[in-house]
Amino acid sequence: MRLAMIGTGYVGLVSGACFAEFGHDVVCVDIDPGKIEKLKKGVIPIYEPDLDDLVTRNHAAGRLNFTQDLKAGIADCDCVFICVGTPPRPEDGHADLKYVYQAAKDIAGAMGRYTVIVDKSTVPVGTAREVDAIVKAENPAAEWDVVSNPEFLREGAAIEDFMEPDRVVIGADSERARSVMRQLYAPLSDKGVPILMTGRESAEVIKYATNAFLATKVTFINEMADLCEKVGGNVEDVARGLGLDDRIGPRFLRAGPGYGGSCFPKDTMALVKTAEMVGSPTWIVDAVVKKNDARKRQMAHRVGEICGGSVKGKTIAVLGLTFKPDTDDMRESPSIDIVDELQSNGATVRAYDPEGTDQAKAVIKGAEFCSSAMDALTGADAAVLVTEWAEFEDLDFDVVKSVMKAANFVDLRNVFSPANMQAAGFNYLSIGRPAAAK
Repeated sequence: MRLAMIGTGYVGLVSGACFAEFGHDVVCVDIDPGKIEKLKKGVIPIYEPDLDDLVTRNHAAGRLNFTQDLKAGIADCDCVFICVGTPPRPEDGHADLKYVYQAAKDIAGAMGRYTVIVDKSTVPVGTAREVDAIVKAENPAAEWDVVSNPEFLREGAAIEDFMEPDRVVIGADSERARSVMRQLYAPLSDKGVPILMTGRESAEVIKYATNAFLATKVTFINEMADLCEKVGGNVEDVARGLGLDDRIGPRFLRAGPGYGGSCFPKDTMALVKTAEMVGSPTWIVDAVVKKNDARKRQMAHRVGEICGGSVKGKTIAVLGLTFKPDTDDMRESPSIDIVDELQSNGATVRAYDPEGTDQAKAVIKGAEFCSSAMDALTGADAAVLVTEWAEFEDLDFDVVKSVMKAANFVDLRNVFSPANMQAAGFNYLSIGRPAAAK
């Protein structure tokens, strides 16, 4: 099949490369000439494990191409995917759909034959019908269907998630469109991956409901961690006890500084706003959003606690800046609020991240960005681990202690053993666990 991806961001590039790997003929379209030229040369604009190899291999094979020319790009396409951003609007937090709607207009003006227009961007319920109306107004003589096909890609594991998904959700209102989508995803359905066919509105709700539910699990275990700290429990034991219940499951039950990234913050807020607009408020999700926002800044107070009550005049080493490991994505990362709060309270921040430094410099001001973890730790009064990059697990704490001004360590991801850190001579705080293992 011939496919076009409108937008070469995270979703468009990963999806395009993976569809090409299935054997489809894919062209990725973007208005940024610099990005297109870099992609043609194999320069990937985002960090995602194995994506560079996947793009390079399929581009060399002629299955994956890049262009600025939308009209030429979507000519004779069976499916055109809208993969543009839907950032929250500054004024109200609702998803900004201007890029989706502009893409719909552009596609309508360039279509030649029957085309399935696929909403791959994360969009509020009702967007597919709006896209349908835009195409009809722009090109009423054309033949098309609009389909909702939400993505469920975890940054850092996106290729695995695309190639071996739990399910594929397709919201379509015509059998003709459903037939095209079945053919598109045949490489997955042939392997036994469930293909869930729904109406368009249901598919749109499934995407938001999924992320809201997972965000709720994250926030719930963080609240249980706070409770454990008050009563002497261990949140890791609590999480295991919960996760062994097959009605709950173990995933997304890891306590930490709060969720971030490109999906959970944006999608939970968009769901809250959409529900308010239609008169069906989502009180649980609204509470999750507020609790998570507050938690990020509260984490900085733990650093103050380990420093004797205040970070004023202290040098703090921040290890890990991206919202999770194996990505360079800084969107809504807890580190942004944590660093800001530390600086507001008078601390000097020395920060290090294996992949996200360039992106961090755009959103974190006033910090000193270091070239290594040891560089950041040198002379620090305290260290705080915010993102659990694998390289931090290999820190030699005898050396770390020797270069730090004071042996204070706050572990917001529970990477290290309290007993081991105590034995190494550190004043150590983690999340929801006793100071030393029992």
